[in-house]
Amino acid sequence: MTINQTAIDNSYLLLTPGPLTTSQAVREAMLRDWCTWDRDYNELVQAIRTKLVRLATARFEDYTTVLMQGSGTFSVEAVLSSVIPADGKLLVLTNGAYGDRMVQMARVHGIATEVIDFGEVTPVAAGPVEELLEKDSAITHIAVVHSETTTGMLNPIADIGEAAKRFGKTFIVDAMSSFGGVPMDIADLHIDYLISSANKCIQGVPGFGFIVAKTTELIACKGRARTLSLDLYDQWETMEKHNGKWRFTSPTHVVRAFYQALVELEAEGGVAKRYERYKRNQEILAEGLERLGFRILLTKESQSPFITSIYYPDQEAFSFQAFYDRLKKAGFVIYPGKISQADTFRIGNIGEVYPEDMERLLKAVEENRFW
Repeated sequence: MTINQTAIDNSYLLLTPGPLTTSQAVREAMLRDWCTWDRDYNELVQAIRTKLVRLATARFEDYTTVLMQGSGTFSVEAVLSSVIPADGKLLVLTNGAYGDRMVQMARVHGIATEVIDFGEVTPVAAGPVEELLEKDSAITHIAVVHSETTTGMLNPIADIGEAAKRFGKTFIVDAMSSFGGVPMDIADLHIDYLISSANKCIQGVPGFGFIVAKTTELIACKGRARTLSLDLYDQWETMEKHNGKWRFTSPTHVVRAFYQALVELEAEGGVAKRYERYKRNQEILAEGLERLGFRILLTKESQSPFITSIYYPDQEAFSFQAFYDRLKKAGFVIYPGKISQADTFRIGNIGEVYPEDMERLLKAVEENRFW
């Protein structure tokens, strides 16, 4: 059978925080159909679970992985609705839309929740957390977003993990757009539940998320779930007992593509090498845009290598939609802004994107300015 090359080639790069531009081999991996009951497929699932734990920590014997159908948000909600007991209390640290979304989820499920809002352009900090924990002993769980793609902020979570451990709290980290793209060891960071998604730094396609969890913590969650479909413990137990079988229909093509993406991550040199590429992408982008007269929202100290927020030019003639359309015709899709304090747009630096692509983008930006 001949593959229709036009059907699998991209006409533009997705410069977004995910879905993102994937490799041809990842896309081609979805051309084969799989049976969810087949042993070959379920062994593939088990291999993915093992690889994810080993990506997350050198102390892999203390952790396990659960795959969950749906977008990354489904996996975040699976954790919050499954691991916090009826008499538990959640503390959410927020500085963007995704921290706010965790607050919304918790309240929908009737979970007692405290919030420390750091504002949209300020990193989270351990000081206010420790002060609150001293006053409120009812708090049992702490949740934070590692890479807040609302702005491109990379939150410093090590101190939060230290505080959680010192006070005996369960630590939940939404690492949706950072896991696989920045070196970390979740055991060293005292993370009990790390949540991410197939279509971010590992460079797969949308369809499922995953949770890397401390096994003892997950076992203690049996019977706590507030939903059927998002029951984290039950999903894990089924995968454990039935060699990678999902409770309900799994996204088979997406799973196969994700396995290929993991192979490509290893071939690139692992997370450290991918981080170097993403970091260089972001540096070229930011420095180039500043040369062209644009202003970057965040300081370099807070900036992640995953997505960059840029202020609108101070020009009445500027129209984001017109700018977007021109860049799309030139082969690049960018992202609108999401913060409330200023007019911004965003450009992602992750996916099958390289420094030379950032240079081409800068040239296209320069050629398509019309103000």
